[in-house]
Amino acid sequence: MKRSGLIFGILVILCTTTSLAQNSKPLFTSKIGIQTYTYRNSFPSGVAKVLDSIKALGISEVEGPNPKNTTPEEFKKMLDERGISMPSMGADYGSISKDPDEFIKLAKLFGCKYIMVAWIPHGNTFTFEDARKAVADFNRVGKIVYQNGITLCYHDHGYEFGLYGDGTLFDYIAQNTDPKYVFFEMDMMWTFHGGADPAKLLYKYKGRWKLMHLKDIRKGIANDLTGGTDTKNDVALGTGQINIAEVLKAAKAVGIKHYFIEDESGSHAEQIPVTIACIKGLSR
Repeated sequence: MKRSGLIFGILVILCTTTSLAQNSKPLFTSKIGIQTYTYRNSFPSGVAKVLDSIKALGISEVEGPNPKNTTPEEFKKMLDERGISMPSMGADYGSISKDPDEFIKLAKLFGCKYIMVAWIPHGNTFTFEDARKAVADFNRVGKIVYQNGITLCYHDHGYEFGLYGDGTLFDYIAQNTDPKYVFFEMDMMWTFHGGADPAKLLYKYKGRWKLMHLKDIRKGIANDLTGGTDTKNDVALGTGQINIAEVLKAAKAVGIKHYFIEDESGSHAEQIPVTIACIKGLSR
């Protein structure tokens, strides 16, 4: 056996050793999606080739939008040709705050049900004033998006878990955004890296979570509130610090609709198959 194959087998075993009971049922029964940012460095070499590799992995959903130098119409056509859908797309905070209609139009072109914002602009430290402004903007934009049949989700990034009052700044955002218009996408890695417990946070705000980013963080990396870490610290699910089974059980219980693998590392081609095997190997 080649060394790479041996490593792959060991990593899968690490993820699935707790789920080998006879007659067990799979824990994860949803479609597997992927965030297109994973392939930001690969798209320039050929968008069609990347989409072919995504399809070959058995992935049937992406979270977009379209990559650079490819029009939305071109990208939509390539997705359709491969039977890949786009239920969710990302939007820049500043841009969607200024012109929600632009993103609504794009979401409708792709058939997206969700628009997610992954970063709230702030200085070296995320402050209460940053959170308060975000709440106002999310409530305003969320209502406009909702009126067009689309759901706005905020993707947490770790810096929101600084202490505030009896909880955190994330608690402030969740408790002060309108539950009719504003929902959330959990990034399990950034949630963990910010010092929160992903599973407990899912249960705490049951009904507010719609989407999830599937990713793990390298063992030995300390938590902090920066909302950032070296991309080499993105590792395959089940090989890092997060209890994947616990998080996915909670996600299933609270009704997460779509799951997207996001691997920002340069090793994503080797790691994504391990992540998929981990997900499929878990049982309940």
